[in-house]
Amino acid sequence: MKTKCIFLLLTVMLTFFGCDVAKQVSGAYNLTQCKYDFNSISAMNLAGVDLSKGISALQVVQLTSVLTGNASSIPLNFNLNIDVSNPNPTAAMLHGLQYILNIDNVQFTTGTINQALNIASGEKQLLPLSIGLDLATLLKGESKDAALNIVKNIAGINDQKSQVTLQIRPTFMIGNQAITSPAYIPVQFAFGGKK
Repeated sequence: MKTKCIFLLLTVMLTFFGCDVAKQVSGAYNLTQCKYDFNSISAMNLAGVDLSKGISALQVVQLTSVLTGNASSIPLNFNLNIDVSNPNPTAAMLHGLQYILNIDNVQFTTGTINQALNIASGEKQLLPLSIGLDLATLLKGESKDAALNIVKNIAGINDQKSQVTLQIRPTFMIGNQAITSPAYIPVQFAFGGKK
């Protein structure tokens, strides 16, 4: 249904803008047909502690102190790297995207990325999403268990995986007009856990 809705929108845009933008319309539609897979998480920093190369015993102590204290803000920043594979006979293109990040059925953050992507037919390209959020607000209320679960998985000390759902909503350029997809594309994966 989502694909049909996106295709209908792109067909209407083609009608309004003329045949000279057929390549852009095709590239936008092709993006909805791409395969999206989790690649990795990189450049991770939690409360000023660089976790991009693993975590040391000293860092565990630092993070435990921060997480069990009364910090009003605990910044968590990382790159969520997604593989985008284009099975289409022509290129897939996007101009930017909006995203919603859910972990263990709790919405962690939303954002917008203004990054162009052009994936040739049969190729795969890495889409890095720079994500930042305040963990302190997530450690309160209903999201506390999910937030603690992901922190344990970041630290590599959790037995239970975190279930991650990333929803992306691409923006396409049709002529000189930016058009945002009416539907989100879901990307799901599990992160962490020793099992």
